[in-house]
Amino acid sequence: MQYLTEQGASHREVLERIRGKYGETANILTHRKLRQGGIFGLFGKEIVEITFYLKDDALRDTERRRTEVEDDKRKLLEKINQDRTLHEVLAEVRSLKEIVGDARARGPEAEHPSLEALEALLEDNDFSVAYRQELMNRVRAGFSLEELNDFLKIQDTVLEWLGDALVTKAAPPKAIRPRVIVLVGPTGVGKTTTIAKMAAIHKLGMLELPPHDVRMITIDTFRIGARQQIETYASIMQIPLSSVETAKDLYKTIAMHADTDLILVDTIGKSPKDAVRLAEMQQILEAAGSQAEVYLAIAATTKTQDLLEIFRQFEPFRYSGVVVTKMDETNRVGNVLSALAERNKQALWVTDGQRVPLDIERAHPLRFLMNLEGFRVNRPKMEHRYGEYAERG
Repeated sequence: MQYLTEQGASHREVLERIRGKYGETANILTHRKLRQGGIFGLFGKEIVEITFYLKDDALRDTERRRTEVEDDKRKLLEKINQDRTLHEVLAEVRSLKEIVGDARARGPEAEHPSLEALEALLEDNDFSVAYRQELMNRVRAGFSLEELNDFLKIQDTVLEWLGDALVTKAAPPKAIRPRVIVLVGPTGVGKTTTIAKMAAIHKLGMLELPPHDVRMITIDTFRIGARQQIETYASIMQIPLSSVETAKDLYKTIAMHADTDLILVDTIGKSPKDAVRLAEMQQILEAAGSQAEVYLAIAATTKTQDLLEIFRQFEPFRYSGVVVTKMDETNRVGNVLSALAERNKQALWVTDGQRVPLDIERAHPLRFLMNLEGFRVNRPKMEHRYGEYAERG
C-alpha cells in the first residue's frame, strides 16, 4: 500500500489532479488547509493538501493500464507515420478512449466495512440522503483508516453529533404577561390534544414548571369534533376557553386577559399545500402580537420529504420551536432528526400518547437517540453529556 499527498489551490483542483493521475483507485484519507510562502507565517497563500493511498494491487493495475494506454498511443503514432488511412486512425482513437473509459467505469474500491455498516444503519432509520451524506463525510474526514476499525467508537461519535444537534439553543421565555404560545401545524398531528397537555402541565406545575394561571383560545371553530374535544378538556381541567374567528376577536380576547400568566392558542389544521388557507390563518395570528411564541407540531410518523415540505410551508409563521407528536407510533426517527437538522430547527416538546397530561415531555436528546434502530447507545455517557433522562412509565 502506497501513501501519497497532493497539493493545490482548492479542494476541487487537488481532487481532479488525483483522479487524473490515478483514477478511482485513489482512496482519500484526510484533507487539510496549509499556508505556503510568506514571511514568518504571514502573507502566505492558503493551499489544500489531500492525503490518499493506493493499494498495491490497485497501483499495479493502474501502472498496467498506463502501459497499455502508452503502447496503444505508440502504435497509433506508428500507424500515422505509415500513412494509414484516416478511418483507421479514428478507429484506433476510439479504441483508446474505450480503454480509458473502462478503467474509469470500474469505479472506486469498496468502502471500509465500518462505513458501509454505518450507512446501512442510517438508511434503515430513515435518515434523508442529504443528512446521511453529511454524517458520512464527517466520519471520513474525522477518522483515520486505523480508527475506522473501531465501529463502536464511530457509533458513539455519530450519536454525539446527532445529540448535539438536538440540544435546545433557544433563549428562555421572556418574563411577560400574558405569555402567548400558538401551536400551528398540518391536519391530523394532534394539535388540540397537545394544547390540552401543555395547558395541564403549566396549570399543575408539572415537569419542574411553576404553577401558572392558564387560558386556552381556539381558532378551530369549523370542525365540530375538534371544538367539542377542546371544550371537554377545558371543562375537566377547569381552564377557561375562548373561541375566536377573526384577528380582531383574537386581539380583543388576549387584551381582555392581560393579567393571565399563559395563553395557549389552538389553530385550524391546514394542509401545507393549501397556501391560501395558510395565509388567511397567518393574518389572524398576527393579532397575537410580536411577542407570541409560535410552535410547529409535526407527527413523527411523517415521511422525511413530507416533513421538509411542512417545515418550508409553515416558515412564514416564524415558528421558534417544534413539537414532535406520535413518537409512540414509530420505531425510527431519522426522518425527524434529518428535517430538524436540514431546516436548523429545535425540538422543544415530545408527545407519545393520548393521556392528558401524562404523555408529554420536554425534548431530550436521549428520547430520540434511544429510538434509533441498531445503534448501541451508551446511556451513562450520553446522560453525562446531556443530563439525566427520566423515562416515563
